Amino acid sequence: MQLSRRALLGATAAGLALAACGRQAQSGDLNGILERLSTDILREIPEYATSLAVSEEQAGGRYIDRLSDYSKEGALRLRGVAERALGELRALNRERLEPNDRVTYDIVATALQDSVDAARFEHGGGAQSPYVVTQLTGAYTSIPDFLASQHPVTNREQADAYLARLSAYARALDQETARIGEDAATGVIQPNFTIAGADGNGGAVAQLGAFAATAPAQTVLVTSLQSRLAGVADIADADKAALAQRAEQIVRDEVLPAYRRQIDALNAVLPRATADAGVWRLPNGADLYATALRAYTTTTMSPEELHQMGVDLIAQFTGEMDAIFRAQGMTRGTVNERINALGRRPDQIFPSTDAGREALLAMLNEQMRVITARMPEVCGVQARATLEIKRVPEYIEAGAPGGYYQVAALDGSRPGAYYINLRDPANEWPKFTLPTLTYHEGTPGHHWQLSLQQEAGEMPFIRRALLGFSGFSEGWGLYAEQLADEMGMYRNDPFGRIGYLQSMTFRASRLVVDTGIHHMRWTREQAIDSMMQATGDQRSNVTTEVERYCVWPGQACSYMAGRQALNRMRDGARAALGDRFDLRAFHDRVLTNGSTPLTVTDGLVNEWVAEVQRA
Repeated sequence: MQLSRRALLGATAAGLALAACGRQAQSGDLNGILERLSTDILREIPEYATSLAVSEEQAGGRYIDRLSDYSKEGALRLRGVAERALGELRALNRERLEPNDRVTYDIVATALQDSVDAARFEHGGGAQSPYVVTQLTGAYTSIPDFLASQHPVTNREQADAYLARLSAYARALDQETARIGEDAATGVIQPNFTIAGADGNGGAVAQLGAFAATAPAQTVLVTSLQSRLAGVADIADADKAALAQRAEQIVRDEVLPAYRRQIDALNAVLPRATADAGVWRLPNGADLYATALRAYTTTTMSPEELHQMGVDLIAQFTGEMDAIFRAQGMTRGTVNERINALGRRPDQIFPSTDAGREALLAMLNEQMRVITARMPEVCGVQARATLEIKRVPEYIEAGAPGGYYQVAALDGSRPGAYYINLRDPANEWPKFTLPTLTYHEGTPGHHWQLSLQQEAGEMPFIRRALLGFSGFSEGWGLYAEQLADEMGMYRNDPFGRIGYLQSMTFRASRLVVDTGIHHMRWTREQAIDSMMQATGDQRSNVTTEVERYCVWPGQACSYMAGRQALNRMRDGARAALGDRFDLRAFHDRVLTNGSTPLTVTDGLVNEWVAEVQRA
């Protein structure tokens, strides 16, 4: 999931909380602190204000023509305001707050503390994203799609603001380019394969180069503006042409030269880059990884504990897949060999053509229609936001993950979006693998969870819209895959259940591989071999995933760590309540409180159990 998923939760909103309010608040005024904190987050991250479609008043002023400050000075400034905001919060007497306010206090304090701890590592985006521009991170991976799909163009003012943001995009690229050199001077350089690519996978240079080689008029930065201007009735045709020409000029004279400067900066540090995959080689690398794990999982589990959890779960899920294959008469070869054989069957292949991609998207939409209609069976509170299923933009698909979610606008003007990478569906998306991904990114997964969070009007705005925790959100996404299975979505689809169990094995393998890379000093090739052996997935898929873990340390552990934590909470509540356990009520208690640190989630579930027992 990203703020583009992936960066609302991709970087986690602990990172968003860096942009906290630095102004003084009255002691005891929790609501005042939160309101100012929310406003200053939006003031510092104007792209997110646009994404949520909030008012200028709530965002602390005009934002539609601005982008964030991507410089190192901006990052250091944000760390300072996060520290001051945390100090304001700590000055309150938590025990004198109302129970619901204590929950809010714990959530916000955890987000700020994670931000402060991660920002002690002053390179890249801190401990959770230590390199500034990679095949997965950087303004080039998010801003073009943001401008094309989220910046509104319904009148002349918005069109002019779009042009202002185009120029700001060039500045953002140059700010990041400066940071590449600054970080390299301190010994922080990403692996050479994420810069230059390897084994057919495009690194950052290849992705930047592909965009930079596009004719300005053919870039999405120009074509998306033209297409949207066509539908604006109150702008004269001559003015529309002039606006499009100005956009093309900015792209040609400002944006694409900034791309080329960024490519040059990456190529300049490439000779000093190595093939070492893990952050253990960075200054204070072990501390960095421990900090990233704690922030992403919101647990205190050690790398060794997470690694062993993954090993044990891989064995469990592999045994379940073997039993299904045997029941279907597929007994020859290892489980992974049978998975590969299943993926090669003609009835499991969507061709890598426009028609094949359209058929794939149609199937996903039908799966969403069916399960959404059944959600009252498992949740009392129903989400209202609609979901759009979209292809990952072609200009970033080489390095993008398989799927991710983009949150809906708060005012309902833009639906939630589930992006799926369709660069090569014939080889990467056998039909049996798709349902569980859709349940994870859509309903009952990220779309359902985040929509309920946004729609919880009684919850403070900062909790509804600005804060998220990867351990909870990605844990829920994985739990949602399990929930779909428990709802019987695979009752007549045994191979779909193979896909679900393969997905679970994949996420368990993430625990093994992420800790292997960053703690046990595995090579990229060791990690790829381990994940292929565990999952039987295509090498191209596995390579993209492993390279993602290399630049996003700890994030991959949040999925299974969160799922297992939610299952422990559910099992504990069921054991305590017996016949009085209500699955719908359990889900409502977990979801209607929004994304929370798992320690807070556990407390909320325990309180619910106590309430039911007293009743």
